[in-house]
Amino acid sequence: MSSSLERQQASFMSSMSAASSKLAGTKRALAPPSPSPSVGSVASAVAAGNGTPRKAADRVDTPAHNIVYSQPAATGTGLNIITQVTYAIAWLRGKDEPRTYLEILGHLSGLHWSPSYQEEFVEAMRRTREIQWIPDPNLSEQTWQSGTYLHRPKVPGVRNKTQLLAYLQKKTDASCVGVKELKDGWPDCEKAINELEAEHKILVIRVKKEGSPRYVWLDDPSLFHEVDPELKVMWQKVEVPGTDTIVQRLKAASQKPASEDPRDKMTAAPKAEKKKRAQRRTGKATNTHMEHLLKDYSHMKR
Repeated sequence: MSSSLERQQASFMSSMSAASSKLAGTKRALAPPSPSPSVGSVASAVAAGNGTPRKAADRVDTPAHNIVYSQPAATGTGLNIITQVTYAIAWLRGKDEPRTYLEILGHLSGLHWSPSYQEEFVEAMRRTREIQWIPDPNLSEQTWQSGTYLHRPKVPGVRNKTQLLAYLQKKTDASCVGVKELKDGWPDCEKAINELEAEHKILVIRVKKEGSPRYVWLDDPSLFHEVDPELKVMWQKVEVPGTDTIVQRLKAASQKPASEDPRDKMTAAPKAEKKKRAQRRTGKATNTHMEHLLKDYSHMKR
């Protein structure tokens, strides 16, 4: 009994010694040092007797030429030009007379811009559809500083009631004119439109929710006739029968209604028609001159 216990004790001691030798031979992998000082490193420096952490001058900073920026330093030049052109269009929209580029730059506070930037701005204005460039007639060769500028509206030459009526009369078709297009060159046109509508000189279609004018047509005041208010009241009091009643009364009078009742229409599926088989026609033989060649000569074989 004692011998078996001694053997078990000896095997246990040998396994423990082998495990301890393996643990002594392994080494822990340490993480690389952090590039920035952590709280632990600052605390250890203070505990070592320095009293304060290292100064910023003692740290190694990254050289300036190695810094990578996500965007270049000078951006937005093109966007600024587009924005300034938009402001110029809005300013010219309220002017009746042409303006020089210096007047436009004065409004935009752009007289301090560099000559190259001013030239680029002028070229952008000349490329814009909403701005009309008028060359100087006294110059044989135009430059970027010559000429005047005027707003070019979507409906040209319409800025009052007389011009609006003349524009509608010149139209060769019965198409309308949008109020939104009129406001591009005539921002305060709604008052004139309401006055012309009251005079029965134009027809106006309005937005249901807001009641603002949307489309305009030409009207003839001579075709308008005032209706007696009493007749209007009597007209509104007349009850119109329903659709079913109108259809029944028309059928009772042996008249066909303009719009038939949908319930009277049968929705039965159409019957599939059988396709008739085409009969083969035997035509008259036209090769009678070859009958002697088409005879059967098989009985003449030896």
